Amino acid sequence: MPWKNGGGLTWEIAVHPPGADLAAFAWRVSVAEIRQDGPFSAFAGVERTLVLLRGEGMRLSGEGEPVEMRTPYEPVTFSGEAAVDCALTGGPARDFNLMVRRDAARGDVRVVRDEGEAIAPASAYVCYSAAGACECLLAGLPPIEVAAEHALIVDGGPRTGGLFVNPTTPQAVALVAVIDAR
Repeated sequence: MPWKNGGGLTWEIAVHPPGADLAAFAWRVSVAEIRQDGPFSAFAGVERTLVLLRGEGMRLSGEGEPVEMRTPYEPVTFSGEAAVDCALTGGPARDFNLMVRRDAARGDVRVVRDEGEAIAPASAYVCYSAAGACECLLAGLPPIEVAAEHALIVDGGPRTGGLFVNPTTPQAVALVAVIDAR
């Protein structure tokens, strides 16, 4: 879907509750293409985490010190209320986004590369294979292969038994949004 300000496109991967719009989600995971400089949309009561996927990066400015996002796969977290302007540093960029409404949930983004990683039990996970493929292991289920640029969504109700993520191709990188309901 296009951004409110027309500065890019967003592909929604998962939203909770299912079908919630931008005013009613508890958490949301997406991939966005940023095509031009401009302000980010404001989301009151929301914590945002961005991870650069492609492009030469961007400079986020507004409240506090500017943040340079030039290295892929390094999460940056900021308040959705903040007036944030984005300046691209060399053409269009693509990023992974986790947005969590503070009164409903808390979340972070784990970066898994090189070696497998066990991730503690949580209410939900979204494992996105940002580069290469990965394998996800959940208790009692066979291994689940997640192809490059695909995602596995695990909404385990109150809690899941944990998730193990293992990169399976050279230089694979998985981004795992770990969400806990409040």
